This record gives sequence, structure tokens and C-alpha cells, in this order.
Amino acid sequence: MHHFIDRRANPKGKSLGNRQRFLRRARENIKERVDRSVREKSIGKGESVPENGEKITIPAKGLKEPRLYHGPGGNRRHVLPGNKEFVVGDTIDRPQGGAGQGGRKASEDGEGDDEFSFTLTRDEYLEILFDGLELPDLVEKATVETETIGTRRAGLTTAGTPNNLNLVRTMRNSLGRRIALQRPSTKSQRELEAQVAELEELDARSPSQEDLLAELKLKLDGIRRKRRVVGYIDPLDLRYDTFVPEKIRNSRAVVFCLMDVSGSMQEREKDLAKRFFLLLHLFLTRGYEHTEIVFVRHTHYAQEVDEETFFYARETGGTIVSTALEKMKEIIDERYPPDEWNIYGAQASDGENFGNDSVRCRKILTEQLLPVCQFYAYVEIVEESAQMLLDNNEAGEDLWQNYRQVKGEVAHFEMQRVSEPGHIYPIFREFFLPKVKG
Repeated sequence: MHHFIDRRANPKGKSLGNRQRFLRRARENIKERVDRSVREKSIGKGESVPENGEKITIPAKGLKEPRLYHGPGGNRRHVLPGNKEFVVGDTIDRPQGGAGQGGRKASEDGEGDDEFSFTLTRDEYLEILFDGLELPDLVEKATVETETIGTRRAGLTTAGTPNNLNLVRTMRNSLGRRIALQRPSTKSQRELEAQVAELEELDARSPSQEDLLAELKLKLDGIRRKRRVVGYIDPLDLRYDTFVPEKIRNSRAVVFCLMDVSGSMQEREKDLAKRFFLLLHLFLTRGYEHTEIVFVRHTHYAQEVDEETFFYARETGGTIVSTALEKMKEIIDERYPPDEWNIYGAQASDGENFGNDSVRCRKILTEQLLPVCQFYAYVEIVEESAQMLLDNNEAGEDLWQNYRQVKGEVAHFEMQRVSEPGHIYPIFREFFLPKVKG
């Protein structure tokens, strides 16, 4: 039987095991706060989950460890401190329940407990946010991966190029060899040279000094000869890093954000679209190593723009939705080959379109875009007063009716209506919940 031991270091000043137990215990409250926080985010100006995590505040109620308390009733003996009012034998009235709750901090939920704040890491935040969701067709169709040739370390060798020299291992071998062969040190050689020089400077040397000088010179010659024979670094000591080629698989995805920016799309509609685009982008960054995002806005013509222009620049004109779809296909052909990229599309509109252009939109989707897309989502933003349209999918403008035909034909195409921020996250979860197979 195999036993696997996780020896990874815990985060600084924290116990990883205790943190995981805490997240499991408070998961319901944390999930509620994460869902609420994502509704307040905006994709504008690149706002997302920070790399250093997200601060979350949850009620402190229920976080304490279970304890046993004495219930009301029964006879109990207590040892009480002395006082000036009572003597032995006096009867003390039992305190009435429900007294004194002062000093506790009020909370937004009406509870009388203080709140507890802590920081979720980016990975923990995204894991809780997208709990239970999965990429569409993840089982039936594997994510597209590109293969690049890279290198990896494959140990050491005795031959190689100078730029691959492993200095640490080379010096270690050299030190071991010099110790084993007892190579004289530079310090000992200099000490002998100094003694020889001191004796040679004497004008008159005694016979004993002459003998000592001869002995020191002989010893110095031996040291110099041995240092020449036993070199500081020998070719035998050299070690080089060796590398072997390997194939590296990189999964890549691109998200196309298409939005109508004609006069009928006001700030409210754009804000709802931002929230959906943000969720989709965050979700895909968890499933792919590299994710890009392309912004295409349109009125009666479409153009690729940066994020700032996409959300905040004003535009006037009519509405021809097919121009955005054609622009998306053009960009795919130029920069994102379907055999190298996982392509996702997200479209937001108020449902208005010019004349018979909706039929053309349906044709472009079914014949050109959906065959190369992993997933395509259409979100139609309606007025709050038109709530009944959310429940009656048969009603709607010509664009909605044509897109309904696409949904009936293609499994990886989804569409929904929204009228308020609270609808965004539920329909997003509905898009990516695992489909039950018959």
C-alpha cells in the first residue's frame, strides 16, 4: 500500500490544514459573499481578481468551536466571591434570561455578532466562484493544445560547451580531488617563500641557518612541483549541464466580446454586459494556460477596439448585428486558427436589428462561426418592466426568434435574457453546469 505525504511548505505564518478546514466549515457563508462580490465587479479598466487575493467578510456567528453549556433548571452549587450584601444562607435570585447584549457590533444581516474578515487567494476565490461548473464539451471534445519544442534538464555530463558549465559541481569535484591528493595550499607556499627570503637577506649566516635555508628551498621546490602536477582545476573535474528536447503542450483560448453600442444601448445595458463578459473571462482563465480577449463593438458597422473604447466611448448610428459577426470571422481567419485556439464568443445586445439582417446573422452563425467555436453565448438585455419576456421565450424581436432557431440546431449555443444584475450570475451558471447525458 502506497502512502503519499505532502511535504510542501505551508504559507508563511499559517497552517494549510487549519485553513482548509476553516474554508470547509464556512463554505456556505463564503460562497454567498463571493457571489455578492462578483456582482459588484466590472471588467472595465481590467478589474478582476487581484493576484494577491480578494478580501472577504463573513459573519462571525457559527465560526466558534462547539461548547457545552448548562441549561436552565436543576440544582447546582457554586463557589462565589465574598461581598457586602449577602451572608451564608441567603437566597440569591436567578438572573433573568435575555439581559444585556450591549457592546456587540451590528451587522448588515441583522445579527448581533461581529464580522470576520480574511483574504482568499486567487485560486481559492475562483474555485469557490465556479464550484460545480465545467467547460462545455470538455468530455466529448478535448481542449485544443499547441505543441512547441522546449528543453529540460537531463543531468550532468563530462563534455559540453562553456555556457553549459556547471560551476558548483565542477568546484566540488576540484575540491575533493585536491584534498585527496593533498595539494599544498597557496598560504603554505607563501609562508615558505617568506622564510626563505628572510634567511637570504642575512649578510652572515651561521652553518645551522645555511642548513635550514637549504632545507626550506628543497621543501619549497617540492611544494611548487606538486602544485604544478596537481592543478587547481583539472579537466577531470569539469561537469556540464545537459539538456534534451521535449514537446510542451500549451492550451490557448480567445474570448470574443461582441456588443451593440448604438443609441439604444445605455449605461445600464452596458453595465450588465460588462458583468457577463467578466465572468466568462475569469472562468476561462481557470481552464486554459493562456487566454486572450478581443473586443468588437458595432452599430451599423463593426470595429475591433481596446477595452476602454469598448465600454466607455460613445457612438451613434443604426444597428446591423451581422457586421460584428463578420468582423469576428475576419479576425479568426487572420490571427486565431481554430486548430491552434479554443474560440469562445459572447454577444450582448438589446435585441434590436435592422430589417432582415437577423436572417443573415443566423446564417453566419450556423455556417461560419459555430463550427469553429467551442461555445457561443448570446445575452439579450431587456427593460425591467419586460420581466415576463424572461419567462416567455417565444416572445421577442426578430433577432431573438432567429437565434432560437440556432439554439435548436446547435448544442454549444446558449441564449438568455437579463433585466437586472442579479440575473447575470444565475444564467452564467446555467450555461456551464454539466449537462446530463441521456
